[in-house]
Amino acid sequence: MKLPPPVDFRIFDRLKLLDRYILRKFLGTFFFAIAVLSAIIVVFDVSEKIDDMIEKRAPFSEIAFDYYLNFIPYYATLLSPLFVFIAVIFFTSKMTLKSEIVAIMSGGVSFYRMLRPYMIGALFLALLSYTFTGWILPPANARRISFENKYIRDKYIFNKRNIHFQTNKETYIFLESYSNIDSVGFRLSVERMVNGKLMKKLMAERLSWNREKRCWRIENYYIRNLESGKEQLYEAAYVDTVFGFKPDDFERPLVEDVSLMNNAELDRYIAWQELKATGQVTPFLLEKYSRIAIPFSTFILTLIGVSVSSKKARGGMGVQLGIGIGISFVYVVMMRFTMIFATQADLPPLLAAWIPNIFFGIVAIIMVRLAPK
Repeated sequence: MKLPPPVDFRIFDRLKLLDRYILRKFLGTFFFAIAVLSAIIVVFDVSEKIDDMIEKRAPFSEIAFDYYLNFIPYYATLLSPLFVFIAVIFFTSKMTLKSEIVAIMSGGVSFYRMLRPYMIGALFLALLSYTFTGWILPPANARRISFENKYIRDKYIFNKRNIHFQTNKETYIFLESYSNIDSVGFRLSVERMVNGKLMKKLMAERLSWNREKRCWRIENYYIRNLESGKEQLYEAAYVDTVFGFKPDDFERPLVEDVSLMNNAELDRYIAWQELKATGQVTPFLLEKYSRIAIPFSTFILTLIGVSVSSKKARGGMGVQLGIGIGISFVYVVMMRFTMIFATQADLPPLLAAWIPNIFFGIVAIIMVRLAPK
């Protein structure tokens, strides 16, 4: 009986060594690229905002710890998928130029097997991005934006008119106008509807926020009560009361509200916005779906990056980096266009967040199949 040839177990050690080698290059190049980019961004940001900081006498401790300590993670996380892509192309191109890719495949390692450490690195970076975006960045953004509002920006002015929203399933609010400068609104209407029937309606000429009592004061108001089946009217000069909204709801643009919420808070806020029926839920849904879609793009861009850079090209690394930057540019443009269509043309937010990944996912599959084996 002929025995099978003995298994050379040293091959497994070589594969583990290959995994560590590629992972070390992958993560090392990525974090180095992020560090260099962050330093460049900080230099440009300081040159742009230094005059405002000096004019308003911002303390150095607040500049360093409240602003830039939270500024750097924000931009690093925002650009991380694209720098994953560029990092993969950069170090894989160097491996290709040194004929390391050819040596790996000549040693019996398939192209698909070689992708394993790339996917492990992409998984680590995707989970890191998801954790930062969903849980760590919101409180950091709050401190950063608070600094900007205090020392850099002009005060946000809420200038919308004819404001409609709900505070619960039965209560509908209407304001003809509201100013967040002095927390005063005009022509307030509050309706309580049960099963489509009007049960109570409050009308007031003026609404103002009492900072000491932390409640609203309504003036020249009357209440029409239909709950008993008979109409009852009550009117008075003023009263202090509470509603299901506060001045904070009018203090920031929507984009900042989104960035200050962790995943759990975002889900609760989306449910509240849908209940209020303000028609302003799309930016929040886009943010919710993007917090999953953008980290997932790490896998797609990694596959494209390996496929582009694992084959020697005329012109060397510069050509491959140029292709990578071009693909990155197309990805960013497509992502921005889909977001615009979601907010302006009623494209479903889920589809808008995932269209770039769907398109580039197909491109990744094709490029992996065409990559040298």
